[in-house]
Amino acid sequence: ISGDMATEHINGNGPEDPMDTSAAVTHSEHFQTLLEAGLPQKVAEKLDEIYIAGLVSHSDLDDRAIEALKEFNEEGALQVLLQFKDSDLSHVQNKSAFLCGVMKTYRQREKQGTKVSDTNKGPDEAKIKALLERTGYTLDVTTGQRKYGGPPPESAHSGTQPTIGTEIFVGKIPRDLFEDELIPLFEKAGPIWDLRLMMDPLSGLNRGYAFVTFCTKEAAQQAVKLCNNNEIRPGKHIGVCISVANNRLFVGSIPKSKTKDQIVEEFAKVTEGLNDVILYHQPDDKKKNRGFCFLEYEDHKTAAQARRRLMSGKVKVWGNVVTVEWADPIEDPDPEVMAKVKVLFVRNLATTVSEEILEKAFSQFGKLERVKKLKDYAFIHFEERDGAVKALADLNGKDLEGEHIEIVFAKPPDQKRKEHTLVIYYEDYYDYYGYDYHSYRGGYDDPYYGYDDFQGSGRGRLGARGGARGSAAPARGRGAITARGRVGFSQRGSLGTIRRKFTF
Repeated sequence: ISGDMATEHINGNGPEDPMDTSAAVTHSEHFQTLLEAGLPQKVAEKLDEIYIAGLVSHSDLDDRAIEALKEFNEEGALQVLLQFKDSDLSHVQNKSAFLCGVMKTYRQREKQGTKVSDTNKGPDEAKIKALLERTGYTLDVTTGQRKYGGPPPESAHSGTQPTIGTEIFVGKIPRDLFEDELIPLFEKAGPIWDLRLMMDPLSGLNRGYAFVTFCTKEAAQQAVKLCNNNEIRPGKHIGVCISVANNRLFVGSIPKSKTKDQIVEEFAKVTEGLNDVILYHQPDDKKKNRGFCFLEYEDHKTAAQARRRLMSGKVKVWGNVVTVEWADPIEDPDPEVMAKVKVLFVRNLATTVSEEILEKAFSQFGKLERVKKLKDYAFIHFEERDGAVKALADLNGKDLEGEHIEIVFAKPPDQKRKEHTLVIYYEDYYDYYGYDYHSYRGGYDDPYYGYDDFQGSGRGRLGARGGARGSAAPARGRGAITARGRVGFSQRGSLGTIRRKFTF
């Protein structure tokens, strides 16, 4: 029977059978693997079509992506694959992660009840291609960001990865603007290491800000001068400033009996990349700490991972859940300003040390304007810098009333500090809050060794970063955000995770 039917079909005389159309369907060698992995027939066929079209290969997708796709119903999975197929994958290096990003975005749209918009204008691919051909840089696109460079081609820079102080923050970017307009502007300042344009996967447009890392600090500083308030489009001015990466955490609820070594040992068990612990002792009892410390990690990424882990509630330190928050990053003062400083900051003073004892110890190196002690630290004002230099060299680390004192040049308050500071929050949403700090100066040192003009009352006015005026510096924690709110701020977006502090 089958032979007769076959002959009739060859002759064109057989009955039409819709089942026969399946014989014309071509599958790749991986189709059966997709079925065996548990994907529904139609979903496996759609993904196999993408394989055959050459948009992605089976080896590009890992088990995680296939398993995540299986969690969707058939209709949802087909919609995800359609969006994936319609995406421009030419600059996507990790297609498996990109597919997972598409799935995450689809679920977010489902929750919000929104649909994919076809009206959003993406980048002009012809211009992007021309830019990449001209510069020799690469472009890596994910659902959350577009990364240009990192590292750059050797023709642009053959050195090591840039250090702190080479990254700038670019804000107020028009949402439909991309690398073809940003790179020509910023490359005027110097060689670019990378540019990371933050993207909104729900809209397909950028989030209004980017980070640019230059190969040198000089280029980053030049970019701020050249590009801040630049009219990138008619009526559209961007904001540019140096960004300060944060790799320190404030941790409260620390048992006051614990030493630095014990704290290092305990937190190294539950977090990775811990470099140092900054601990402060009680002025009247050097055997006890103040109930909080600062953890310094290798970089921002490891600090962020540690913060998430410690805040999860699943990790306990000495049997307790600790309070964790970001410590404010501190920008280094201008070297030219520091070269003129005539004030020393002295810490780790014994309770028996008075201002008279300090004056006697330091006056031998030069004439003093005044001495001010607060708790276990003090500020020594010299009339001439030369005396401060000599005192620092001779007394730092020396014993004074049974304690080894630590001395550094005090960091002066920035009298020309501009009053608009952007604090970028992103992890949950790449949104941000704007704060107006006015005279507030935050910090993670306790106290930060800055000083104010101690005129007036004998009690003095301490303008130290992180410190209260005329008293010991308060512990820095969640309350710091509330304190900032007192000086006024306008909210723009949802609170995520503090990453960097930017000053315009």
